[in-house]
Amino acid sequence: MAAILIASRIRGRRTGRFWPLVAVVLTAGVALSGMAYAANNSVQGAKKEDGYEIDAPTAILIEAKSGSILFEKNADELRAPSSMMKLMTAEVVFNALKKGEIKPTDEFRISENTWRKGGAPSGGSTMFAAINSRVSVDDLLRGAVIQSGNDSCMALAEGLSNTEAAFAERMTKRARELGLTKSTFGNSSGLPDPGNKMTVRELAMLARHIVLTYPDQYKLFGEREFTWNKIRQQNRNPLLTMLEGADGMKTGHTKEGGYGMVGSAVQNGLRLIVVVNGLTDPDDRATEAKKLLEWGFRNFEARTLFAANQAVGFARVFGGESRSVKLASPEPIKVMVQRNGTDKLVARIVYTGPVRAPVEPGQRIGVLKVWRGSNIAMESPLVAAEPVATGSTTRRAMDGASELVIGLFRAGAEKL
Repeated sequence: MAAILIASRIRGRRTGRFWPLVAVVLTAGVALSGMAYAANNSVQGAKKEDGYEIDAPTAILIEAKSGSILFEKNADELRAPSSMMKLMTAEVVFNALKKGEIKPTDEFRISENTWRKGGAPSGGSTMFAAINSRVSVDDLLRGAVIQSGNDSCMALAEGLSNTEAAFAERMTKRARELGLTKSTFGNSSGLPDPGNKMTVRELAMLARHIVLTYPDQYKLFGEREFTWNKIRQQNRNPLLTMLEGADGMKTGHTKEGGYGMVGSAVQNGLRLIVVVNGLTDPDDRATEAKKLLEWGFRNFEARTLFAANQAVGFARVFGGESRSVKLASPEPIKVMVQRNGTDKLVARIVYTGPVRAPVEPGQRIGVLKVWRGSNIAMESPLVAAEPVATGSTTRRAMDGASELVIGLFRAGAEKL
């Protein structure tokens, strides 16, 4: 199992190009200068030779702590997320609670619009909140997460943003802040709307963010039942009773989106997150999600690529006392790998450079991206591991001349 480390920089705004500076070929699992590498088994498509097949049109399996991708199939295909989109509604509310914008005890009114479109008269999933009643944020969240109540989501949307349309805009803005670049939202509930589009990759990213950022609120997803207005409803997530360690997260179904599920489970201290979408049968989504999680728990383990604060590589510095700065991660950099696997990975340091002096320790410089084939297995931010002071006038002049020559060379190469 082999691995390659490539340091790259992106000059100026040219974020679509990588400029290779150095490449080192390593044997995975064997330490070299304190650095050990291993590959994961991220796959594109349901290929038998990759070790696993799945019937879901789109699917992804990730490890929550590192974000390592264990399996993917059409993971960037935009589809209607249906009620799985309620995860985004929940995140916006969780974030508002965290910032102190609202309190769990605050009460929002159930408007006639909410009651008719999402409540008892709608015929869809609902918490059965009474028209014109006032319900606490805490109970509305339970209605949205446990009962998949459309009225719950609409009441939260109107309570926070006055209108559901304004809340949907807030959802999209928040999604961009979280790095969800493709997701768009037309409402708060996931009911059919042309504006509701997400990929399974971004659903997994969102689920991971909720798990890591809101551990207390995440417990809601594992609650088995909730009673409101004297009506008791079971949690709609079948994984809670099908798989050991399952404690989340959300199912979804619309005619246009098919049946889908975001699931999460912990076994032996390892948390995996699965997303499947586009299936034609509700039983299939549960079965496929369960099988994929079991496959992940059975076949993968964590390997450390770099220890915390261990040197990962170097970035070029402009106008500094030193011409480069050491890069590291304050946390261990780990990737999930298939046991006894023989895959190859490429680890690339990507940064916008050269980095201008002065450089402070802990300053965010770039990111370490790990690929298996054409698929990204994981990403980890890198920071400066040491200070670099501003250099002399002569040093800055020399660096300026060097960058000018390099720029002219690149411009000429692009014209060829």
